[in-house]
Amino acid sequence: MPAVPLLRPKQVVKAFKKLGWGIARQRGSHIILTKEGHIATLSIPNHLQVARGTLRSLITRAGITIEEFLRALEK
Repeated sequence: MPAVPLLRPKQVVKAFKKLGWGIARQRGSHIILTKEGHIATLSIPNHLQVARGTLRSLITRAGITIEEFLRALEK
């Protein structure tokens, strides 16, 4: 399993957008992403960096692997 990188929230949102997620709203310091046909929502903290454990949890909630996320990040 590859290591989860430390990323800025903008980078995380951009990668999830490439995977079909869209910004539903932003409330306070969290960006909420939704995807049609997917029950879960993703809440990305809009801080300096997204912690590795938080990012790993977001990837799991999205139903993708770390490798798929990293590929979307590189595009």
